[in-house]
Amino acid sequence: MKRNKPAENNYNTLSGRHTMKRLMLLLSAAVLLILYLVVPVINDSVNQAIAVLGSANVDTVVEYIRSFGVYAMVFSFFLMMFSSVLAPLPAFMITLSNAVIFGWWQGAVLSWSSAMAGAALCFFISRILGRDVVERVAGKRALAGVEEYFVKYGTRTILICRLLPFVSFDAVSYFAGLTPMHFLPFFIATGVGQLPATIVYSYVGGMLTGGARYLMTGLLCLFSIVLLIGIFKQLYHDRQEKKADRENTL
Repeated sequence: MKRNKPAENNYNTLSGRHTMKRLMLLLSAAVLLILYLVVPVINDSVNQAIAVLGSANVDTVVEYIRSFGVYAMVFSFFLMMFSSVLAPLPAFMITLSNAVIFGWWQGAVLSWSSAMAGAALCFFISRILGRDVVERVAGKRALAGVEEYFVKYGTRTILICRLLPFVSFDAVSYFAGLTPMHFLPFFIATGVGQLPATIVYSYVGGMLTGGARYLMTGLLCLFSIVLLIGIFKQLYHDRQEKKADRENTL
C-alpha cells in the first residue's frame, strides 16, 4: 500500500495541473468574450475580420491586410492564427493574399509559420479542454470516427488533410489533440504537409490576377473534393473490412 502512494501523488499532481490549465484557459476565453461584447472597438474589429474572411474574395482580403500599413505582416500572422483557432474558413485565402502583398517567398514563410502557430494552439487548446468539452460540440459519434482514423493512420492523416485547402484546418488540429498522438509527430506532419501546399499557393497565387485567380480557386475546390472522396471511400472500405472480420469471428 505504501508503494502506491508516490504513484497516487504523481497522478494527483498531474490531475491538479491539468485542472488548473483548463480553468486558466476557460477564464481567458471568458475575458476575451467579455471584451468582445463590451468594448466596441474590439467588437467591430472582430466582426470585420470575420466578414472579410467570409467573403472568400482574395482582393478583399488583400485590401484589408494592406490597410494596416507597416504592421500588415504582423496583422496577417495573427489573422491566420485567428482563422485557424476560431474561424472554420479556408486559410489559403490568406496565403494567396500574403503572396500578392509580400511576394511569393516572403508570403510563403509568413503563411507557413503563422499556420503552424495556429495549429499548435488548436492542438493544445483541445488537449487542455479534454474530450468531454469537444464531444458536446462535435458529437460523440463524429469524434469517435475521426479518432479511429487518426489512431489507425497516424501522421499520414495529418499529411493528407494539410494538403486539402478546404478541409477545416482547425478541426484537424482539434481532433488531433484529442487522440493519443504526441505533439511532436503532429507538428512535424503538419509542417511537412503544409509546406508544399503553401509554396505552390504562394508561388502560383502571387503571379495570378483577376479571372485567373478565381480559376485557380475553382481548381483547388475540385482538387479538394476529389481527394476528400478518396479519403472517405478508404475510410468506408476499412470499416466494412472490420465489420466483416467481426462477423467472421462470431
